[in-house]
Amino acid sequence: MTDSPGPYEAYPSGGNDTSSAPAKPPVPQTITVAFYCYLLSTVVGIVSALLSLGNKDQIADALRRSNTSNLTESQIQDAASVALVVAVVIAALIALIYLWLAFKLRAGRNWARIVLTVITALQVISLATGRTNDVVGYIALVIAVIGLVFAWLGASNEYIQAVKRSRTV
Repeated sequence: MTDSPGPYEAYPSGGNDTSSAPAKPPVPQTITVAFYCYLLSTVVGIVSALLSLGNKDQIADALRRSNTSNLTESQIQDAASVALVVAVVIAALIALIYLWLAFKLRAGRNWARIVLTVITALQVISLATGRTNDVVGYIALVIAVIGLVFAWLGASNEYIQAVKRSRTV
């Protein structure tokens, strides 16, 4: 009589013992600070987008000044409303992507740190070229830059390398 159930031999454990693989290291304080900075920056960005809802009159005025299609007042108001809705939807999508990247950073993914770096650099360039004039947007950017600095400190680098090593073994 055999110890294995059925007509098959028991599956050997082989050399696939993962107990010697390095465990995922604990998240360092620098990554935690960067993570919360990105979360806070996202929340501030959402607040900024919601505050833009009060700009409908400014958008309508701009449409009136550039009204080459002889739009009626009702059409101008509708276009301003649509512009605001589109802006808020885009801001929400960007916020979701930003949050996803922040969680991937906390999980130790270097590619997420690089993408967050590129996004933050683009925000700084936008600020430097004067494309942004929203005080709340400036606050969100400063918080993101602080998060970026913490994401690239030594302990963060070591953590991301250790996570990479734990996944490749």
